[in-house]
Amino acid sequence: VQLVESGGGLVQAGGSLTLSCATSERTFSRYAMAWFRQAPGKEREFVAHLGWTGGNTRYADSAKGRFTISRYSAKNTLYLQMNSLKPEDTAIYYCAARASVGLRPYEYDYWGQGTQVTVSS
Repeated sequence: VQLVESGGGLVQAGGSLTLSCATSERTFSRYAMAWFRQAPGKEREFVAHLGWTGGNTRYADSAKGRFTISRYSAKNTLYLQMNSLKPEDTAIYYCAARASVGLRPYEYDYWGQGTQVTVSS
Protein backbone atom coordinates (compact mmCIF):
# COMPACT_ATOMS: atom_id res chain seq x y z
CA VAL A 1 0.00 0.00 0.00
CA GLN A 2 1.47 3.30 -1.09
CA LEU A 3 0.25 6.66 0.15
CA VAL A 4 1.74 9.86 -1.27
CA GLU A 5 0.94 13.19 0.35
CA SER A 6 1.35 16.59 -1.27
CA GLY A 7 0.14 20.15 -0.88
CA GLY A 8 1.96 21.30 2.22
CA GLY A 9 3.75 24.61 2.40
CA LEU A 10 4.12 27.93 4.16
CA VAL A 11 1.00 30.01 4.72
CA GLN A 12 0.11 33.02 6.86
CA ALA A 13 -2.29 32.69 9.76
CA GLY A 14 -5.86 32.83 8.51
CA GLY A 15 -4.93 31.31 5.18
CA SER A 16 -5.88 28.01 3.58
CA LEU A 17 -4.19 24.92 2.23
CA THR A 18 -5.44 21.71 0.67
CA LEU A 19 -3.49 18.53 1.28
CA SER A 20 -3.77 15.54 -1.03
CA CYS A 21 -3.04 11.85 -0.48
CA ALA A 22 -2.84 9.75 -3.63
CA THR A 23 -3.06 5.98 -3.55
CA SER A 24 -4.12 3.02 -5.68
CA GLU A 25 -7.68 2.14 -6.58
CA ARG A 26 -7.39 -1.07 -4.55
CA THR A 27 -6.43 0.82 -1.41
CA PHE A 28 -8.92 3.58 -1.96
CA SER A 29 -11.86 1.20 -2.38
CA ARG A 30 -11.06 -1.05 0.60
CA TYR A 31 -9.54 1.07 3.35
CA ALA A 32 -10.66 3.74 5.71
CA MET A 33 -8.31 6.71 5.59
CA ALA A 34 -7.26 9.42 7.96
CA TRP A 35 -5.07 12.44 8.49
CA PHE A 36 -2.74 12.76 11.45
CA ARG A 37 -0.20 15.43 12.30
CA GLN A 38 2.93 15.69 14.37
CA ALA A 39 4.39 18.94 15.61
CA PRO A 40 8.03 19.19 16.77
CA GLY A 41 8.47 17.61 20.18
CA LYS A 42 4.91 16.34 20.28
CA GLU A 43 3.21 13.02 19.70
CA ARG A 44 1.41 12.25 16.48
CA GLU A 45 -2.24 13.23 16.81
CA PHE A 46 -5.48 12.47 15.02
CA VAL A 47 -6.93 15.15 12.74
CA ALA A 48 -9.77 13.51 10.78
CA HIS A 49 -10.92 10.20 9.36
CA LEU A 50 -13.19 8.97 6.59
CA GLY A 51 -14.62 5.50 6.04
CA TRP A 52 -13.97 3.56 2.85
CA THR A 53 -17.53 4.23 1.69
CA GLY A 54 -16.99 7.95 2.01
CA GLY A 55 -19.03 8.27 5.17
CA ASN A 56 -18.20 7.98 8.88
CA THR A 57 -16.27 11.20 9.08
CA ARG A 58 -14.89 12.45 12.36
CA TYR A 59 -12.70 15.39 13.31
CA ALA A 60 -10.47 16.27 16.20
CA ASP A 61 -11.84 19.18 18.23
CA SER A 62 -8.98 21.31 16.92
CA ALA A 63 -10.10 20.68 13.33
CA LYS A 64 -13.87 21.02 13.66
CA GLY A 65 -15.30 23.90 11.69
CA ARG A 66 -12.01 24.64 9.94
CA PHE A 67 -10.89 21.42 8.22
CA THR A 68 -12.78 19.20 5.79
CA ILE A 69 -11.78 15.66 4.87
CA SER A 70 -13.01 14.33 1.53
CA ARG A 71 -12.25 11.81 -1.17
CA TYR A 72 -12.41 11.81 -4.96
CA SER A 73 -12.79 8.30 -6.27
CA ALA A 74 -11.96 9.12 -9.89
CA LYS A 75 -8.46 10.11 -8.78
CA ASN A 76 -8.10 7.70 -5.83
CA THR A 77 -7.20 10.70 -3.74
CA LEU A 78 -7.97 11.80 -0.20
CA TYR A 79 -8.03 15.50 0.63
CA LEU A 80 -7.81 17.71 3.67
CA GLN A 81 -9.07 21.23 3.09
CA MET A 82 -7.71 23.46 5.85
CA ASN A 83 -9.11 26.95 6.39
CA SER A 84 -8.47 29.64 8.99
CA LEU A 85 -5.08 28.18 9.71
CA LYS A 86 -3.35 29.00 12.97
CA PRO A 87 0.32 28.86 13.96
CA GLU A 88 -0.51 25.91 16.20
CA ASP A 89 -1.51 23.95 13.08
CA THR A 90 2.16 23.85 12.11
CA ALA A 91 3.17 20.20 11.82
CA ILE A 92 3.99 17.38 9.46
CA TYR A 93 0.71 16.00 8.17
CA TYR A 94 0.43 12.30 7.44
CA CYS A 95 -2.09 10.26 5.50
CA ALA A 96 -2.87 6.81 6.90
CA ALA A 97 -5.00 3.81 5.95
CA ARG A 98 -6.47 0.77 7.69
CA ALA A 99 -9.37 -1.62 7.32
CA SER A 100 -11.72 0.49 9.44
CA VAL A 101 -11.68 3.95 10.96
CA GLY A 102 -9.69 4.61 14.11
CA LEU A 103 -8.47 7.49 16.22
CA ARG A 104 -5.02 6.37 17.30
CA PRO A 105 -1.83 6.23 15.24
CA TYR A 106 -1.00 2.68 16.34
CA GLU A 107 -4.27 1.45 14.87
CA TYR A 108 -3.19 2.33 11.33
CA ASP A 109 -1.25 -0.08 9.16
CA TYR A 110 -0.08 2.14 6.34
CA TRP A 111 1.42 5.63 6.30
CA GLY A 112 2.59 8.18 3.81
CA GLN A 113 5.86 10.06 4.10
CA GLY A 114 4.22 13.25 5.37
CA THR A 115 4.00 16.81 4.11
CA GLN A 116 5.11 19.87 6.07
CA VAL A 117 2.61 22.59 6.89
CA THR A 118 3.97 25.79 8.40
CA VAL A 119 1.67 28.61 9.49
CA SER A 120 3.31 31.93 10.23
CA SER A 121 1.85 34.46 12.63
